[in-house]
Amino acid sequence: MSVHRVMGIETEYGISVPGHPHVNSMLTSSQVVNAYANAVTIPSRLSARWDYDEETPLRDARGFDLSRAEADPTQLTDDDPGLANLILTNGARFYVDHAHPEYSSPEVTNPRDGLLWDKAGERIMARAAQLVSTIPGAKPVNLYKNNTDNKGVSYGTHENYLMRRQTPFADIVRHFTPFLVSRQVVTGSGRVGLGQDGRKHGFQLTQRADFFEVEVGLETTLKRPIINTRDEPHADPEKYRRLHVIVGDANLAEISTYLKLGTSSLVLAMIEDGVLDLDNAMADPVREMHAVSHDPSLRHLVTMTSGRRVTAIQMQLELAEQARKYVEQRGEIDPMTADVLERWESVLSRLEADPMTLSRELDWVAKLALLQGYIDRDGLDWDHPRLALVDLQYSDVRPDKGLAQRLQTRGSLLRLTTDAEVVRAVTTPPEDTRAWFRGECMRRYPESVAAASWDSVIFDVPGQDALQRVPTLEPLRGTRAHVGDLLDASPTVVALLDALHGR
Repeated sequence: MSVHRVMGIETEYGISVPGHPHVNSMLTSSQVVNAYANAVTIPSRLSARWDYDEETPLRDARGFDLSRAEADPTQLTDDDPGLANLILTNGARFYVDHAHPEYSSPEVTNPRDGLLWDKAGERIMARAAQLVSTIPGAKPVNLYKNNTDNKGVSYGTHENYLMRRQTPFADIVRHFTPFLVSRQVVTGSGRVGLGQDGRKHGFQLTQRADFFEVEVGLETTLKRPIINTRDEPHADPEKYRRLHVIVGDANLAEISTYLKLGTSSLVLAMIEDGVLDLDNAMADPVREMHAVSHDPSLRHLVTMTSGRRVTAIQMQLELAEQARKYVEQRGEIDPMTADVLERWESVLSRLEADPMTLSRELDWVAKLALLQGYIDRDGLDWDHPRLALVDLQYSDVRPDKGLAQRLQTRGSLLRLTTDAEVVRAVTTPPEDTRAWFRGECMRRYPESVAAASWDSVIFDVPGQDALQRVPTLEPLRGTRAHVGDLLDASPTVVALLDALHGR
């Protein structure tokens, strides 16, 4: 058991055009993606489309398929809307989704790489927004790594974790729900305002909590569930399940993202192995998700079905203790797993003693410290509009404007990555997943890639009538170790396909 598994993050970014609140967001988002495409790729690469053929967004993990007639249009993600859609050389997808520019990271195998390629997405978004301003006639665009416009609209930051298919889905629901509800004390990005429209004054831990209305379900934009049941593995369906986690915030603090991915992976490993034995079933998970988020004092007592009442921190401490015992019982702990456990335990103990000591590590605490500074200095109440502006500016992706970016630059928000690593991840894929093959094919054979998806690359080969699909159903194949020499020995896509087919 360890934090190592195939994972990734996909984030829809908030978008605005200053002075023009009623612009078409879908069109503006397309400008963002296309501006980046035109500046950093060659024109022929723009013809590569996303391959929707193998996607099954209406398949439910509970054992049925929702009919297309019953589905909300936002659930039909296997329809090509004809909007801007870019496949990057780092293996990621950069496209327009629900009127927002979205960056879907390449598959990685550990939480630090998940953090690294997520930070690369921030760089890509900042560059894309800057490039829009160079287009004749285009209006300047601002992008925000946040999750709500505070007018009743939320947009997602989704995590994806590959799991063993044989793990009973009921076990995931039973054990992962309380973990997700309680982890807000670590992973929240902070928000000014309570309720979906933010009209009630105050500060809460997360931006997403108020938008969740049911415990389990297939939807992601309506009646949002704590546990999403979409059964679309983008991999061998006999072997894998992709758990699509939609309750998380868009984090800018690197330690928040790292712990979000690392602790989730540990808990999922315990669920897979059937070793979790905790009294952690909540009487009303949806209500508790809202209540935990609304209490930055961290004193709210969650009511369990047994009648026991505990804080979210206590629930997390129990999970961390069980995780440590479990990995230690299985012998040597790899360095990253040890680091995640140590940071998890340290963060929780300091949250219990004094949350504000974590202002350099966790988003919600860093944001609250900034806001409290304005409140104390200027005598503001939580209903003052300046505080909402600070909240928004925290998530601005521009290095010179975003408050989180500026905190990182001056060392007031701790980092686990380096600028050099992030810059490299903007254009280079992870070496230990199939993203290496996808990204390198985009770099080496851009004119020949007709389409791609998470589980295939499709080539348009000169002299052949039919497109040639290379399936990549195994996420841990197509790595640099697996195909690096093959790609180096294949100067053309014809040579590559001949080698792959043993011709």
